[in-house]
Amino acid sequence: MISTRLPLDPHEYDHTHSDVSGGWLRAAVFGAMDGLVTNIALIAGIGAAGAPAGTIVLTGVAGLVAGAFSMALGEYTSVSAHNEQLVAEAEVERSALVRNPAGEERELAAMFRRMGMAERTAADAAAQVHANPERALRVHMTQELGLDPGSRPSPVVAAVSSFVTFSAGAVVPLLPYIVGIPELWLGLAVGGVGLLLAGGATARFTRKTWWKNSLRQLLFGGVAVGATYLVGHLLGVAAV
Repeated sequence: MISTRLPLDPHEYDHTHSDVSGGWLRAAVFGAMDGLVTNIALIAGIGAAGAPAGTIVLTGVAGLVAGAFSMALGEYTSVSAHNEQLVAEAEVERSALVRNPAGEERELAAMFRRMGMAERTAADAAAQVHANPERALRVHMTQELGLDPGSRPSPVVAAVSSFVTFSAGAVVPLLPYIVGIPELWLGLAVGGVGLLLAGGATARFTRKTWWKNSLRQLLFGGVAVGATYLVGHLLGVAAV
């Protein structure tokens, strides 16, 4: 027997979902990973070429500032373009609902039948949906395009998330230099730890195994760092 004391809404006691509609998580994860990998690779390449500690720090700071602004502007533009396209597609669908409401209702009923509803149930459901034009628009957009016209991520939130997390990631490999230990290997090691931690933190939101996520990020970062280190070493030798 189910206890009557339990709330009727299963999301109040049975399970919860993370907020995936605000646009901040993707931008934050991308920003942190890009900041880490970009600056670890930068200092690896410059250090392998034989640059002094001051040059390495200058390169790292320049990479941090340039990358943070580039990421923020890119996220703002990307999310804004996505939202503008969503509005444009909503207007196309709204116009179709006005021009041919009966045809659109039959189309929705057909989609419901493909989902497994009986013909009569699908027709009744489509009629109830179309009783409200805004609801009809939302359901058509969701079913036809997989988009929700009422759920648009914020360009500002995405840009700020990207800027902050890129900066945080980019400063990690510079920490040994900042505290007065100008050792390239230590900067790369600290950066590697940062990749592991960032991968583990991401797993909290994606519900993946944390250590697999951490090792994956370390592997991806290692490939980029290895490539730039090799290029820096070769160019440094060629310049001698």
